[in-house]
Amino acid sequence: VRKLQESGFYWSTVTGGEANLLLSAEPAGTFLIRDSSDQRHFFTLSVKTESGTKNLRIQCEGGSFSLQSDPGSSQPVPRFDCVLKLVHHYMPPAPCAVPEQPGGTLHPKRTYYIYSGGEKIPLVLSRPLSSSVSTLQHLCRKTVNGHLDSYEKMTQLPAPIKEFLDQYDAPL
Repeated sequence: VRKLQESGFYWSTVTGGEANLLLSAEPAGTFLIRDSSDQRHFFTLSVKTESGTKNLRIQCEGGSFSLQSDPGSSQPVPRFDCVLKLVHHYMPPAPCAVPEQPGGTLHPKRTYYIYSGGEKIPLVLSRPLSSSVSTLQHLCRKTVNGHLDSYEKMTQLPAPIKEFLDQYDAPL
């Protein structure tokens, strides 16, 4: 929960209705994390879509987090050991394409869909809605984490910097 609080887009006890109001004037793709009103779940991802605000439960089973899936789907749902890693997984990389391999051609990132009221809606997480102002130190840490794309680069850093970066290892 500490990393989630540091993220700047965890809104804690905000209700679903309040999340809808917060996101109503925001562009599609804006999102926040809040406590779930359903006691079977810890968190909810509220995201503004072209069809309005959608509230997606984040499931926690065996210490791993996933978005609640369509009960009729047979596809496995990606699982993560951290809510921030889950959110990062569903965010598009800049510029919305990823190389297949080093030196390879660019391919569009896979599109994920959510199902709401019988409607299939693309899940786009492009911008977190900040609940607080991050410190310059934290913004720098997120930027560095976003640019350290290999373990080898991390091992070249001095120990105090590695420890500082490890305290919040998400690029968002």
